[in-house]
Amino acid sequence: MIDRRAFIFSAIAAGVLSPTLAFAAKAKIYSNSATGIAINGYDPVAYFTESKPVEGNAEFSALWNGAKWHFSSDANRKKFLAMPKKYAPQYGGYCAFAVSYGSTATTVPEAWSIVDGKLYLNYSLGVRSRWRTDIPGYIKKADKNWPGVLK
Repeated sequence: MIDRRAFIFSAIAAGVLSPTLAFAAKAKIYSNSATGIAINGYDPVAYFTESKPVEGNAEFSALWNGAKWHFSSDANRKKFLAMPKKYAPQYGGYCAFAVSYGSTATTVPEAWSIVDGKLYLNYSLGVRSRWRTDIPGYIKKADKNWPGVLK
């Protein structure tokens, strides 16, 4: 089994992570360090309703679980607030693949998957490709590691 340090160094060597992004903030919800908005300001509901990443709008924002979230419409904001656990990404929006290795990493909106009605985000499209090789196995590992990786 690969440990956290080995994962990070192998990911850096493979060009999947940059050394400056290998250690994400340990907040409960991943928020962009430049904007402070959860999941880079993208609408979590749109992944389910439009099957693609859609940038949110500050006009349609909400606070949930200690983070500010943006939505592309008031309807999506209302859907999220009515059932946030249904729409919020797993592992606080941190990279699901990284969490499976006991670490955290930032995510990009384009690297996403919905599995069994749950949203998972990844660091990059390359990482998502690796994630897709054994999604059930990685979810099992990540579920075991979460939320301990925040400590």
